Order: sequence, then structure tokens, then C-alpha cells
Amino acid sequence: MIGALWILLFTIIIGLILYILDRRHRQTPANPEAEDSDSDSTSLATTDATTDEPEQCCGLHLVCEKDSLSPMSDTILYYDDEELDRFIGRDPESFSPEETEEFRDVLMTLRPEDIPGWARSVTQRRLPLPPEVRDELLLLVNDLRNN
Repeated sequence: MIGALWILLFTIIIGLILYILDRRHRQTPANPEAEDSDSDSTSLATTDATTDEPEQCCGLHLVCEKDSLSPMSDTILYYDDEELDRFIGRDPESFSPEETEEFRDVLMTLRPEDIPGWARSVTQRRLPLPPEVRDELLLLVNDLRNN
């Protein structure tokens, strides 16, 4: 019985030490510029697509958000395509050739680095893509990942 209490006490002490070390590690920046970039990291997510600074992955996630097509934040970015919101709730198979061309025009005018972000934006907005445009988008994203 006393041996079990010693083991419990030892486990609690080790847990507290690890907790304190973890808190201390999270409070100190990994590099001296991290304090300045912390305030800028929220502004990167809300900037428009016209900034010349390349976004850097923060390294805090297992998968970089820039490489993922699934939305990781609640902030919806628009890529000068607000007019496409009128198609929300439509069946993807019901688009006319002219409407399909509207989606294609937006996709083809995007800069290559904005394509994954636009795919996330479309997903967040629950905007159905015409099947042809969806296939083109997947091909473009695949090409970007391979390069």
C-alpha cells in the first residue's frame, strides 16, 4: 500500500515538472522575430490576395493549412468572386454553359498560389462547383502540390 502511494506521489511530481516545463516552453519564442510575427499572423489570414509577401506556414500544425483544401478557420476570404454566391444551394449538375464559364473565368484568373485558398473559400461558402470546373480545380491543385 505504501509503495503504491510512493508511485502516485512520484507520478504527480513528474507531471507537475512536465507541466511547468511545457508552459515555460510555450511562453518563450523559438526565435527572436517570433514576437513581432505573432501580431502579424492574424493579419495574414485576413489579407486580400494582392499582398506581395508570400505566406509562410507557421509550423504549428501537423499539416500546413496552405496545403490543405479543408477549411481550418472560420474566416472566409473572397477572391473578387462575390457574384458567385448567388449559386449557393444549386445542384452542381444544373449549371448552364454560361454559368460554368463564370466559375472557370474566376479559376483561370487566380494566381497559382491563390488556388488552394479559393478552393477553401468555395468549400466554406458551400458553393457548389460545376463538375467540369471542379475537375479542373483538382487538377490544378494536384499540379501545385507536385511542383
